[in-house]
Amino acid sequence: MSFTRLLRPHAVRAACAALALSLSGLALAEPIKVGYLPVTGHAKFFVAKEQGLFAQEGLDVELVEFQNSADGLNAVVAGKLDVGAFGTTAPVAHISKGANLKIIGGIMGGDAAVITTAENAGVYNKISALRGKKIATVRMASGDAVLRGALKDAGIRWKTDVQIFELKNPPAVIEAVKSGQVDAGVVWGPHDLRAEDQGLKVVIHSTDLQPGHPCCRLVVTDTRLKDQATWEKFLRAILKAEKFATENKQQTIDSIAKYVKLDPKLLWRGFYSPYLDQSSDPNVKGVKHFADVMVNSEFIPTKPDLNAAIDSQLYAKVLAQLARENPNDPFWKKLQKEYKQKDA
Repeated sequence: MSFTRLLRPHAVRAACAALALSLSGLALAEPIKVGYLPVTGHAKFFVAKEQGLFAQEGLDVELVEFQNSADGLNAVVAGKLDVGAFGTTAPVAHISKGANLKIIGGIMGGDAAVITTAENAGVYNKISALRGKKIATVRMASGDAVLRGALKDAGIRWKTDVQIFELKNPPAVIEAVKSGQVDAGVVWGPHDLRAEDQGLKVVIHSTDLQPGHPCCRLVVTDTRLKDQATWEKFLRAILKAEKFATENKQQTIDSIAKYVKLDPKLLWRGFYSPYLDQSSDPNVKGVKHFADVMVNSEFIPTKPDLNAAIDSQLYAKVLAQLARENPNDPFWKKLQKEYKQKDA
């Protein structure tokens, strides 16, 4: 006897209607490829995916892993990704060369650090002590540009007064410092904590050098941005993930652990760190200052037109939607206040 014959006619009709609705919802879900780095700072991607927040907005998101910002942003430029979050250095550098990119929000800020051996921790705890030294960084990382700006401010020419080695990822930097191939290195979280667990020392945080600096920006191409409705839904999910992470810590760490294969205790320390800013705000003022530092330190030759390259209105529109939908929730009012401070 078939399953449908065991059900009464009205039950069969209801089951068929539910199945049709489900299939219809799947058919309508818009596929998006999102590039990420396997770090705690990209947690909102993981939370939005694992907690169904992308799906709530009608998005079928595929998360694509990269090991550094340079490779990830190249994939965005080439159209292999719909959106990615790959530092501030990489998008600013590409935009300065004429790339048609738009920054529509952020994923994180801060969270980079200079590391060295325990023996040298008392020596390399200030930028001026790095003159003549070997320093490992990750190519196009935000912490790399912050370091070069700080070297310039200290009267140290990074092109001639130090040796900078651009490596593939933070684990490679950690190994270079441990083995003595370099004197110091720049990594992002939670690899600074991993470095300390392996006997190294954090001697300078990037926010000591450039307070409140932005890091990974949400970047799309000009062409892809034309589908404004898609990015409204995307930003709604990201903002909901930001709120979720503040209120549901264990579920947030569980979501991160599916993409960042490190000890959950380390992930907790890394994500809920005072050095990691989890704001989704585009932070127009912060990005412009970051670009000024890059120009001043000769990281890039000319300042890009960031007024044209940053679309903060899309973020403001979505934030206003969420505030209207939740008029008694102070979280959205707080973010609106921060938006006025960072983007006006």
